[in-house]
Amino acid sequence: MSSGHDEVKARIDVIEESYEFFLAYAAQGLTSDQGAKAGGQLRDFLGRLEHALDGLADELEATAAEPEDAWADMVSVVRTDARAAYSAVRLVAARPGISSQLIDNLNANIHLRALLTDLFLVDDLLDG
Repeated sequence: MSSGHDEVKARIDVIEESYEFFLAYAAQGLTSDQGAKAGGQLRDFLGRLEHALDGLADELEATAAEPEDAWADMVSVVRTDARAAYSAVRLVAARPGISSQLIDNLNANIHLRALLTDLFLVDDLLDG
């Protein structure tokens, strides 16, 4: 397994772990004020998620297997979804206090969900 392959897998793991953490955070029912006080771990996950999304498609492109044209199309999809998800994550992370509802809405964001489903497929293909 190449280091690029390992990097893509690590980024996928961070994205999936962040999504799961956000589900638990959303269930807490915190207001923005409460989120500002108790949001250290949340901010860590948001930062890790930003890092995982930034350049994800480039890493995938460098790692993708044959046939090149089919992978190129999928990398394009991942690039679009990752860019849109990255924008949403950065916007949420910029807030001083982050409510559970805001995180619930981030998790429901169609771009983040589309990216997750893209990555479920990509992860299986990289393993195959």
